Amino acid sequence: MSSITIPARAEQHPNLRPLNVLRDLPAVADLIELCFSSTMDNEGRQYVQDMRRTGNDNSFVRWANRAAETTSLPLSGYIWEENGRVIGNASLIPFRYKKQRIYLIANIAVHPDFRRRGIADALTRRAMQHARDKNVDNIWLHVRDDNAGAIELYRKLGFVERARRTSWQAHTDPHISTPQTECVVTGRHADYWRTQLDWLSRLYPDHLAWHRNWDFKSLRPGLWNWLYLLFVDINIRQWVAIGKDHSSGSLGSMEAALAWIPYGRGESLFAATGEGSNPAALIALLLQARRELAHTYSSITLEFPTGNFDNAIQAAGFKPLRTLIWMQATS
Repeated sequence: MSSITIPARAEQHPNLRPLNVLRDLPAVADLIELCFSSTMDNEGRQYVQDMRRTGNDNSFVRWANRAAETTSLPLSGYIWEENGRVIGNASLIPFRYKKQRIYLIANIAVHPDFRRRGIADALTRRAMQHARDKNVDNIWLHVRDDNAGAIELYRKLGFVERARRTSWQAHTDPHISTPQTECVVTGRHADYWRTQLDWLSRLYPDHLAWHRNWDFKSLRPGLWNWLYLLFVDINIRQWVAIGKDHSSGSLGSMEAALAWIPYGRGESLFAATGEGSNPAALIALLLQARRELAHTYSSITLEFPTGNFDNAIQAAGFKPLRTLIWMQATS
C-alpha cells in the first residue's frame, strides 16, 4: 500500500477524528485485542473487557464524555477510520501529580492490514498536539522493547528514553522450597525502613511515580500507619533478607527488601535492592512471597528496572511478561 501524506496539522486528514466514547469503545477494544493479545497479561485482558462493557453502558459513557479531561481513564484520544471501520487508535490518559498535568499517549494501535502507511505517525502527532493545545508539555508513552519500528518512530517525533522496566509474573506454590543461602529472611523491622525507602525511591523513581496508585510512605512502620491500613482493610506483607557476618557468625546488614501491596492493579510486589546487594537475597525473598501468598493468590507480579537482577528474578521462578521503554517528549 502506498503511504499517505500528513498535513501540517494532522487533524485535517479526513480519516482522523477524535474518539467518540458514545460509540467507538467496543471497536477500539477489538483493535487493541487484535494488536496486543499475544502480549497481554491478566490486567490487559481485563482492561479490554472493561472497555467493551463501558461501551455498552449508555449512562456511563455519557458521564465519561463529559469527564474525559478530568479523569485518569482512557476516555479521550483519536482514531483512524476508513469506510466506517476503526483501523487505528491513540488513547490520551490525563494524570495530575504534584500539581503537574501529564498526558500518557497509550494504546497506539494500527490494524495489521493497514500498517506502514503513516497512520501511527499521524495519530501520535495528533495526540501530542491535543496535549499541547491543553497547555501540557509533559507527554509520555511506553513501548515494548522488541518493537523497533515504533521506537524509531517515537524518537523521530522527539521522545527520549527515560526508563526500561520489565514486568514479571510467577505462580504461587505453598510447597516451594528455599535453597540454602547466606541470607536470613524475616519480617521487615522498623530499623530497615529508611534504607528500604531510599532503595525504593531509586528503583521506582519520582519521574515515573505519576502512573502509580500507591505512595511508598504507606509502607512506613508505626502505629498510626498500621491503624490506617487496618481501617482500609489492606493487608500489606513485608520481608527483608539479612546477610550473615562471617567474622562473628551473627546477622549483618539488610541485603534486600520486598513488599506486597494487594491493590489489584499493575505491579503488586515492590522489591528494594542496593547497588551492591547479593542477588541471592532477592531470590530468597521472591521465593518466600511465592510460598506465603499461595493461600490467597494464584499468581503474583513484579515490575523492576531491566538490568543486573534479571537472572535472580528468573531464578526465583518468575517469567518476563514484557519489557517497556518509558519515553518522554522533549520537542
